[in-house]
Amino acid sequence: MRKKIVAGNWKMNTLPAEGVELAKGIVAGRGEVCSCVNFIVCPPFTHLSMVAEALKGSDIELGAQNCAAEAKGAYTGEVAASMIAALGCKYVILGHSERRQYYGETSATLNKKMEQAYANGLTPIYCVGENLEEREAGKHFDVVKAQIEEVVYNLTEEQFKNLVIAYEPVWAIGTGKTATADQAQEIHAYIRKVLADKFGAAAAECPILYGGSCKPTNAAEIFAKEDVDGGLIGGAALKAGDFLAIGKGFAK
Repeated sequence: MRKKIVAGNWKMNTLPAEGVELAKGIVAGRGEVCSCVNFIVCPPFTHLSMVAEALKGSDIELGAQNCAAEAKGAYTGEVAASMIAALGCKYVILGHSERRQYYGETSATLNKKMEQAYANGLTPIYCVGENLEEREAGKHFDVVKAQIEEVVYNLTEEQFKNLVIAYEPVWAIGTGKTATADQAQEIHAYIRKVLADKFGAAAAECPILYGGSCKPTNAAEIFAKEDVDGGLIGGAALKAGDFLAIGKGFAK
């Protein structure tokens, strides 16, 4: 059985005290959701340590939204994978569409970041997905395949066993648009096939999350699909009630 995962990407939202309150709210309501669901929260760097403290005693895990491509050194403004691991992070989001679009992250950069993540015991949540122009041109399969081949194919078999993929239809992030459940299943199944072409049977065990405007009202329909193993949640992760309600979208 693959892990069922609901991960919250808080992006550049919440001040430290607000983040702590949000984390406490999630912890308080955790018992209302099946223990089969793995919750992960990914706050801004500035309050990782405070949120880690708020999560203590719960099974909710901590992730970061990014890490540096280098281990240490004269890289002003960067945060190393070793630093976030030292704060209690178990996961790190890599290759998010916003990082690719706004900060020019390439597959070459992401290969280095993946290496740093694994070297420090972190599980990458590696994001793939196409924009609206690519979707409308029918290039979505090609885009996603390239993003996997150029990075994930460089992993060892052992590393691959410790990986989460998040599919983001970039055209559905923050737009209110959502891929239909059938669209999500179609691309998730394709991603699993591309993974299987390299890693064989191990691809069946890799969690693939849906990451495009997933909310309490559509989570159950999307999560019911065979190859959808959860969600990478943006806006709805900023309210404890909504985030937990998405977790309830899994059939027990």
